[in-house]
Amino acid sequence: MRAIQMVKRRWADRGGDRGMSTAEYAVGTIAAAAFAGLLFKIVTSPQVKELLLQIIEKALKLAG
Repeated sequence: MRAIQMVKRRWADRGGDRGMSTAEYAVGTIAAAAFAGLLFKIVTSPQVKELLLQIIEKALKLAG
């Protein structure tokens, strides 16, 4: 029973910090933008374009 009370007290102490701060939002936004830029660069590369075209052509041949 005493252990349960200790756990409850620990969780109650953490109740004040429930969200991200402005700095954390800024870092998350920058990381998301960097990841999106990297993905865009990869998807628009000639190798990936060719691979996607091959996949689409193969799917169209199977469908029709």
